[in-house]
Amino acid sequence: MKINWKITSVLFMLLSTGIFYSCNEDVLEQSNPNAITPKSFWKTSEDATKGILGAYSPFTHIWNYSRFEIFVSDYRDDVVNAYGTSERTAVGAFNGISTSNGTFWVWSTHYQAITRANEVIFNVPNIEMPQATKDAIIGEAHFLRAYHYFQLVNNWRNVPLIVLPFSEIADPEAIAQASPEETWNQVVSDFKAAQGLLPKEWDSANLGRATWGAATSFLGKAYLYLGDYSNAKVELKKVIDSGEYTLTEDYGDNFSEDTENNSESIFEIQFIADGNQGWGGDAAGTGKGAAFHPDLSPAGFTGQDGMQINKWTLDLFLDEKTVDDQIDPRAFETLFWDTDETTTYRGRELKSSTYLGKSYKEVYNDGRNTIYASKHLDVKKGYTGSQAEGWHQSGNNLRLMRYADVLLMYAEAEIGGWNGGAATQAALDAVNLVRARANMPALDLSMTMKDIEDERVKELSLERTRYHDLLRWGLVQERLVDHPELKSSSSGTGAYQPGREYIDVPQNEIDANPNFKHNPGYN
Repeated sequence: MKINWKITSVLFMLLSTGIFYSCNEDVLEQSNPNAITPKSFWKTSEDATKGILGAYSPFTHIWNYSRFEIFVSDYRDDVVNAYGTSERTAVGAFNGISTSNGTFWVWSTHYQAITRANEVIFNVPNIEMPQATKDAIIGEAHFLRAYHYFQLVNNWRNVPLIVLPFSEIADPEAIAQASPEETWNQVVSDFKAAQGLLPKEWDSANLGRATWGAATSFLGKAYLYLGDYSNAKVELKKVIDSGEYTLTEDYGDNFSEDTENNSESIFEIQFIADGNQGWGGDAAGTGKGAAFHPDLSPAGFTGQDGMQINKWTLDLFLDEKTVDDQIDPRAFETLFWDTDETTTYRGRELKSSTYLGKSYKEVYNDGRNTIYASKHLDVKKGYTGSQAEGWHQSGNNLRLMRYADVLLMYAEAEIGGWNGGAATQAALDAVNLVRARANMPALDLSMTMKDIEDERVKELSLERTRYHDLLRWGLVQERLVDHPELKSSSSGTGAYQPGREYIDVPQNEIDANPNFKHNPGYN
């Protein structure tokens, strides 16, 4: 069973009150004994639980990971070549504008979660309840606040840093954009706080709630992104040494609804194919399924513009064979392309197929050689296409952190990144664990950072990591700007200006607060 992260109407009303305190005091100087306010709500352990579950809800908002977040992550990298020139693809072509929904929507859901986490951190310490339960809930709030600021600073860079409920801020219009350093400091501080408060596991009724392992993994990731390899190595090694996680035997188990919340999963979004629809809703009854599948699905199986995969990605998969002289099984889990070759893997015969088990030649007989995506689509469910049963037809969870990523990040930290030294045995062992699961031959101590980068592509493509890898490695211009052909299906990369590696601050935020400025490159 996976927990349903739907915000209740009571909590929604509560968390909507904070921004309206500046109304005419004379008119509002009357009390309603039935009104829900922060002072009247935060009273019991049940209130605290409702509050923290409401803070998870933005993960499954259609403006966020349910759908739109993919356009500010995978659609920006060098693996994906998006079709069309809409606001969805604009950010990936360095042509996003501050007034587009694509800029504002994902930003707003991050701040929804932060606002709710702030309420929990501020109010729950004053509630009488079992200490272990209180600690866990406060730890979850620190984790969620850290996670969303991590996403904000990586995507927008110069963002307002708000760590109090709006009701406790004397002059909201005085809020300014923080420096990236300030935001990163808050991210690290919150992940550390979460690490000290969260349990190592939850019971089966609460699957999906943040754990010690999630906080520690993301703390290590934050240090890695900051180039603090020493601390990154320490934190990621804690996860490895904990024994809490193991790689699944079958790589494909990380992308199927039937094998969610498995031994490799450290933190994943709990999608529910509930049959509900709704656009932009954040309450019970709105769709909480995985609605980003239409933006991954092959042509002919989606009602959206969609995208193709750049050929270099497939070439990388095909560059070396398994120990049995077969194609890397991860290629078939990740991609759909024109091939009759198969790979025998964990008792299964893997082949290139898509919805309804159709082969490439069965779908396309026009001589094309376009490469499409396959990962996440859970095509074995019998769907005829990505929207056969509406936007939210899939309940396939999206894994945001899994153990394989921890191993590869640890290896990177161990050798010190691109400017580091030679491979160590510890780094080699971590990478070879990941490779062994895919039946790939072991690397030796001649392994380089380029080998780790390649392994990240083969292991983690289409998992919301690649663009931010390029960004933190300083490779955005080399890999994307200098190769406009990788974005040839939309508008190339000619709109690039220095600073546009990041997204612009939404115009409505700038209009509402004179302290906010456009990001560099957008003036």
